[in-house]
Amino acid sequence: MLETFVPMQIQTSGASIHVMKGGAGYPLLMLHGYPQTHVMWHKIAPRLAEEFTVVLADLRGYGESSKPEGQPDHANYSKRAMAQDMVEVMSQLGYEEFYVVGHDRGARVTHRMALDHGQRVKKAAVLDIAPTYKMYMTADKEFATVYYHWFFLIQPADHPERLIGAQPEYYLRSRLERWGVDPSAFTPEAMAHYIRCFSDPACIHGTCEDYRASASIDLQHDEADMQQKVRCPLLVLWGEKGFVERKYDVLATWRERADDVQGHAVPSGHFLAEEAPEETYRALRDFLRDTPIM
Repeated sequence: MLETFVPMQIQTSGASIHVMKGGAGYPLLMLHGYPQTHVMWHKIAPRLAEEFTVVLADLRGYGESSKPEGQPDHANYSKRAMAQDMVEVMSQLGYEEFYVVGHDRGARVTHRMALDHGQRVKKAAVLDIAPTYKMYMTADKEFATVYYHWFFLIQPADHPERLIGAQPEYYLRSRLERWGVDPSAFTPEAMAHYIRCFSDPACIHGTCEDYRASASIDLQHDEADMQQKVRCPLLVLWGEKGFVERKYDVLATWRERADDVQGHAVPSGHFLAEEAPEETYRALRDFLRDTPIM
C-alpha cells in the first residue's frame, strides 16, 4: 500500500514511534485516528509525497509504536505526551518546522501540538472533530448514543479491554462500518492491517488509555489554557454524512479556539481519507501547497 515509503522506528523520550517516510519537499506529518494506524492515509499519502516529505506516524498505543502501561492519572497517554512524541520524531528526522494533518484522535494530538509547539507547527489540518473540551461540555443523549465508545473506553481497566479482547476483529469492524458510510472504502489490505494491529492486547489497552486521558488529564490541560488559541493557519474538514456535521457549526466552533480557520465538508462519513480520497487530497494539497522557504 505504501511501497515507496521507508519504515523507521524512532525512540522518543516517552515511546518508540513507528513511522513511514516518503517523498521530497516541505515536511508534512500525518496522524491517524481510532482504531486505525498510519495505513489510513494509503490512498492519498503517495500523491502528497509528490510535493512534500510525508511522515506517517503511529501514535503511541497504536499500530507498530510502543504501548506503555497506562499510569494512574493517564498522563502518559495525554495528548500533550503524544504531541511531544511527534515533535521529537520530527526533530530526529531533521525537521524543526513542519505541517501536520490529523484525523480523529490524531487531530486531537494535532490540536494540542499546535498549542504546545506553535513555533514549530506552521500549518495544521484537523479532520472530522470538534475540540475535545467542547464535545464533552455539550454532551447530550444524541452525543452519547453516537459516541457511546467514548464512555465505554474510559471505564477502569481492564473492563473494556477484556470485552474488546474477546472479539477484537468484530469490534474493530463494527467501529469502522458504523462510522463510515461505505464499507467497501476499506480495502482488504488495509482492513487486514488494522485487524492484525488491533488484535494485540497491548494495543487495546493503549487505545483505551488514549480515551481515558481525554476524559481526565486532557480536560485539565484544556481548562488551563482555554484562552490560548491556535496561531497557525488551520484547515478543518469533516464528513457531510457524519455526526460532527449534524451536531456543530464546525467552523464557528473552531474559530473559538483558533485565529485563522478555513474548511468545508467532504462527501463522506467519518473516514474522509478512505471514503473520499480525491476530495480530501485536493483540499489538503490546496491548503498546504504554498510552501514557505526552508
